[in-house]
Order: sequence, then structure tokens, then C-alpha cells
Amino acid sequence: MPKFLVQRWHGMHIVWALLLIFMLTVALAWYHWVLGLIGLILGGAVAAFGILAERAFRKDLNDYVLTLSHRIKSVGSDVIGHLPFGIVIYNEDKDIQWHNAYISTVVGRPSVVGETLTHIFPALQQASKEKEKDKDKETVVETTIGGRVFELMFRPAERMVYVSDITERWTLKKRYEEEKLALGIVIMDNLEEIAQGMDEQQRAIMLSRVTGEINEWALRYGLYLRRLSSDRYMIITNLGTLKHLEQTRFDLLDEVRELTQDQKLPMTLSIGLASGVDNVVELGHLAQSSLDIALGRGGDQAVVKVGQRQNFYGGKSNAVEKRTRVRARVISHALRDLIKESDHVIVMGHKMPDMDAIGAAIGVVKAAQICGKEAYIVLEGINPAIQKMMEMLKEDEKLIRRFISPEQALALMHKRSLAIVVDTHKATMVAEPRLLQATDRIVIVDHHRRSEEFIDDAVLVYMEPYASSTCELVTELLQYIHERVALDVREATALLAGITVDTKSFALRTGSRTFEAASFLRRNGADSMLIQRMLKEDLEEYVKKAEIIRHANVYREHIAIAAYDSGKQVPQLLIAQSADTLLNMTGIKASFVVAQRPDGLIGISARSLGQINVQIVMERMGGGGHFTNAASQLQGTVQEVADKLKQTLIELEDKERLFE
Repeated sequence: MPKFLVQRWHGMHIVWALLLIFMLTVALAWYHWVLGLIGLILGGAVAAFGILAERAFRKDLNDYVLTLSHRIKSVGSDVIGHLPFGIVIYNEDKDIQWHNAYISTVVGRPSVVGETLTHIFPALQQASKEKEKDKDKETVVETTIGGRVFELMFRPAERMVYVSDITERWTLKKRYEEEKLALGIVIMDNLEEIAQGMDEQQRAIMLSRVTGEINEWALRYGLYLRRLSSDRYMIITNLGTLKHLEQTRFDLLDEVRELTQDQKLPMTLSIGLASGVDNVVELGHLAQSSLDIALGRGGDQAVVKVGQRQNFYGGKSNAVEKRTRVRARVISHALRDLIKESDHVIVMGHKMPDMDAIGAAIGVVKAAQICGKEAYIVLEGINPAIQKMMEMLKEDEKLIRRFISPEQALALMHKRSLAIVVDTHKATMVAEPRLLQATDRIVIVDHHRRSEEFIDDAVLVYMEPYASSTCELVTELLQYIHERVALDVREATALLAGITVDTKSFALRTGSRTFEAASFLRRNGADSMLIQRMLKEDLEEYVKKAEIIRHANVYREHIAIAAYDSGKQVPQLLIAQSADTLLNMTGIKASFVVAQRPDGLIGISARSLGQINVQIVMERMGGGGHFTNAASQLQGTVQEVADKLKQTLIELEDKERLFE
């Protein structure tokens, strides 16, 4: 505070002092009028001085305040005009009313007053929409203007926008993200199968060609490549290069396949890459996990995991059948030990089970009985796909008693129980997900390509996408569980029925081991005539299927799409059968049937002959399945889903060369 304000006395205390002097003067004049007159003169002088001092104080104070206000206003205008960020004030119509000088440097114009806010800053369009939902919500968006990055802080309550240049911070952040470590593993996933029958010279020449292609690819994209073994490489790079590789759709996969096209079996690669975490050990585990997923999906593809995002690339060739049974023998022995160490076994397939799931479950129950353990199959209800099979099983009272409800299974389940999941590996797809939480002892036996969603902490996983069906895998396991396995006629028939249905009567996805498994089951009494009776169609169902097929249109010359939008609900089994029938038409390489299911969802069944990977198409639409057999369920109308399907096919045609 200025010194002159402190030195002056003013206020009510002066008034009270003058009153006191006047009263004392009157009292003095009562006794002696001369002294009273002198006192009155002196008191008047004091009063006059006080009044003059008060006026002088007010004048000095007023001058000081005016000077200070002028200085503050001058400095404030100068500060606002030279702030290192912009300020924009707008009205209710989003027209700019005022802005500081910084905005002029941002937009490159002297003034934008009167123009629409969203015209100057288009990035605020979305913020304006959010403002309508919450008027007081503060929104921050980033936009690029003139090659620089700006942060716009949208404050709808004050109708104000702050504009800050964050180019350096954004560049530093981007550089930090792009330079994050990325680890990967490249493996020749069918080297042993290709090398069979080759002499050392042929094998060396082939490996040299493939290795040269991999090294050239690494040099082209600036990757550090380290050979770990004859068929395995390690990749070290950064996240920026990894994103570039994703944009190329990992062309190395196609190059190696085309390079070895003259072989009986072309060489295929599997690539697992991971980034987005700071811990190197965890990053290594993620890279190995990505490779496991790529191999579990049949190989010939790349799996990239960045943080929570996981993408799949490639997968254009079908899974190669493994000719060795060593893995089946090892898995069967491990399964036998787990069964013997458990109190009892609970087997379950996926929701709405098919013959493959039920047949495989019956095979696992037989394995448990051979080991002397009680085993049960979880079945919530009988659907049309298994109705005839269940009628056949009901003839065997001992076998039908093995089927229990999910509630009964939950009552039996405890920590020493063994849960075996067949024909699926997704926790959300099993018949009763709560069973998986009741025990730590979980086994998975499946023939589907591995997806991103996977049951965690399984103690034993047997996933072979080359196999025709889960029944084929279980049949192989049974042959190694015990030296002499004696199957009942209905048990063998159920297993063979599962193989027959999934291979469309041995027409699709069959290998030598498929026929070996079928031969074993036939020797054990499987009744093929009984299977044919189970697979017979009702005339009414056949007419409904024909009605669905009547709505089919050919897309891109080789793809049949049937969108059945009659307002009637169609069972999932009928949708799948219609897709199978469409695939038998001349010139059709893939078929898609879209119809409304009884649960209100729109179901899609996709089938192909192997030239088109329908699994990729269905995964893009929230589903999954096999290379040649996949499905999905979506919300909406039949026409909306059909349009989305066509859009997905167009996108995949551009990115994956789907129709080659």
C-alpha cells in the first residue's frame, strides 16, 4: 500500500475528536470566556485542517486508482494480445464474437470475427454434438491446421474455446509410441511335411530360397532378424515399423507361398508379433502367445497384438494335415493321467450342440470309463441338430444317464473335478460357463481355428485345425488311452456321425487320418446305415430350405448370397443346411445365407470350397469358425446384415485379395 495512505488519518475518529473538543471548549467558556474563545478558535482550526486533509486524501486516492486502472487495463490488453495460446468467444449461434491476436496467427487471417466457429475449426463439430447432450461438459479435441497440431479446449458453459499449439508435445509423444519395442517370431510351420521325401540337397536349396526371401523382407523394412533354429527366427523392431508391416498385410506370407508353389505342398509361414507393453519379459510372452494363436488357426498367417488390440493377417491356405501321431499319443497319455487324478469328469460342448460336439463328448466319457472314473455330459436341451442322435442314444439306458443338466453339473463340480471342453475353445460359447470357474482343472479338445477369445488357464489344450472334426481327434486319443479299446455300437456310431456331419459325408476337410479314424470306428461296430437315417431330412424342412435358396443371388460371379427376409424365423440348422446346398451349385465357390433365427438375432452361415477363407469374413462380422465353415449372429434386420456382409466382402477384397 502507498505510504501516503498510511500517514494520513481520516474517518469517524476525527469527527468524534472534533465533537469532544467542542464540548470541552463549551465547558471551558462556562468558567472563563476568554479561554473558551481561544479553545473555539483552535478547535475550528483543527476542524478546517481535517476537512482539507480529507479532501486532499480523496483526491490523491482517486488519482492513484485512475492511474492504476489505466496501467492494469493497458497491461491486460497487452498480455491477452500476446498470450501463447488463443482465446475465442462465440455466441449462441456459434458465431465468433471476439478473439485475441494469437488466433490470427493460427488461421493466417487478421480477423475471423463473425464467421462460424465450426467453419474455422471443423474438429469442433463433434464437440458441439456432445455439447447438446451435456451443456456443461468440457471437451478437448486435437486438430491439424497449417501443418501444426493444436489442442482445442471447448468450454460450452462460458461459450469459449482455448487454442494451444501442441505440435512439439504431439511429435514427441508420437515418436515415443513409434519407438516402443516390438518383438516377433517367424516360423516355417510345415517344414517337416514339405521336407519328407526330399534329399539333403533339395532340402538345403529350398531352405536357402525361403531364408533368402525372409532376409530380404527384413532388410526391406529395417527389421533385426536373428535365426534361432532351422525353421525359426526372431524379429526385433519398433511399433512404427510394425504398423507399416500391418499396412502391407504381411506380404512375406504370399511371397514365400508363391516361391515354393512348385513343391507338392507350398511352404507357409506363421508370424507372431507383440508390442505396447514396457516389460520385455511380458512382451516375449505376448509374442509367443501370438505365434501360438497363428499356429492354432492353421498357420500361414500373422497375428499382431498391440496392447488390447489383436489383428489377424493372411490365413489364405487351409490347415496342413500333420502326418505324425506323436502329438496325439502324448496328449492322450497326459489326458489319461489327468482323468486318473480327478474325482470325476464333466464334459461339455458348445451352446446349441451339434453331432460333432455330442459324439466327441461320448468319446471322452468312454475314455473316463476306461480309466475307472465317473463322467457326465452337460446338455441343456435337445435342438433339431441332435434330435435324431439323442433318440438313438435313448435306446441305451446306461449311456443316456450320462447326460445331466447344467444345474446338476454345478452341484457335482468342485476343485478335484476335471472339466473337458469339446468342439469349442471360447468361454462364452460353452454350455455352462460357471463350470469353468468352479475348477482349475480344464482340458480343451477342439478342431476350430484359434480365435482371440480363449479359455484361460487350461491345463491341457489339444487344438488341431487340420482335423475334420473333434470326433476325429477324440477317436485318435481313444486309441492311445488303452491298448484295447472296445466301443459300444452306439458310441462308435455317435463318433462316426460327428465326423460324417462335419465333413459333409467325407467331401470336405478330409485327410488320411480322417479315414483312419473312420476305419477304426467302423471296425468297432459303427453303423453307417444308422447314420444315414439320422441324417435324413423331412420333406417339410426340405421345402423350407428350397424357399431360402430361391432368394439366392450370385455376387462377384462365384459367391452366392441368400438373404431370406420373409418375416419368418428360421432355425440355425436350416440356415446352415441351406448354405451347404448352395455350395453344391455349379460355379459357386462360397455361399452365405442370412435369415432371422428363433432368438431374434440375424444368423449368417458361411461355406466355401477352400478358395475363399470365410472365417475371416465372419470374424469381421463378430463371428468365427473354420477356413471353409463359419457363422455369425448379429442384431438388426436381414437386409441390414446382408448389406453389411457385402460391404465386408468389398473391404476384404481390397485388403486381402479375397477373390483370387
